[in-house]
Order: sequence, then C-alpha cells, then structure tokens
Amino acid sequence: MDIKNIVKEYTNGEVTVVWKPGLCIHSKICVTGLPEVFDFNARPWTNVQGAPTANIIEQIKKCPSGALSFYLNNETSVEEKMEVETERIVEVIPNGPLMVYGNIQVKHADGTESHHEHRVTAFCRCGASNNKPYCDGSHTKIGFQE
Repeated sequence: MDIKNIVKEYTNGEVTVVWKPGLCIHSKICVTGLPEVFDFNARPWTNVQGAPTANIIEQIKKCPSGALSFYLNNETSVEEKMEVETERIVEVIPNGPLMVYGNIQVKHADGTESHHEHRVTAFCRCGASNNKPYCDGSHTKIGFQE
C-alpha cells in the first residue's frame, strides 16, 4: 500500500486521533509537545490514554502538516471544525519551514489549487523538499541554515 493512502485512527472513547503518515513532515512538534501520547519508539506510536482529551486536541492543532487531525466521537462530522480564523500569521522557523497559520488557498504551478482550512501549513524554504511547495523535512537532511 502506498504511504500516501494510509490512514490510522486511535481513540480513547472521547476523541479519535487520525494519522496520515504520507503527510507527515517529521517536525517532532507532537513528540516534543506531548510525549506521553506521541512516542516514535513505541508501537503503536500514539497512546491516546496518555493525556486528557483537551491536551491531545491542543497538541494536534499544532501539527504543521495536517498529518494529525481528530474528531470528537460524539460528533457526526469526520473532523472537528475549529472556529473560523480571520487572521493569517506567517512564521519563519529558524533553519526550517515557513509556517502559515489560518485558512489559505494555494495555487500550484500546474494550475491546480488546494485549500487549507483552520490549520498550520508548512512551506519549504530550503528547496530540497520532494513535496514542494510544502515542507517534507528535507531541510534537516541537507543541513539547511537560515
């Protein structure tokens, strides 16, 4: 199976964590922010019993690639709809990607468009990503400094 099509779900009864490894840029924000839930060395790597649901949701909202998402089990929608953000914020990560927070529409060179709602989108600054214009973590491999 192609990694881009893999979707894994982990639940604690209140919230279900959805992980799409094909989108992951390995920023480690999940692991460093909530190691009692996200642990690269454990199998499965996600332990939704490791922290309160509110903490899990807050950490998932920080995922820069959208590889992690969630839905509340008592809701009928697949993903929780966060409050509409009217402000967009752009943050330059030292030696890393350009992070854009909020709703954005990306127009690609081939004419296609993609819409990113209510989340963080990581754009490549180093030029080495195999998933341009998005960051795939290649800046770490090539030692990008800026």
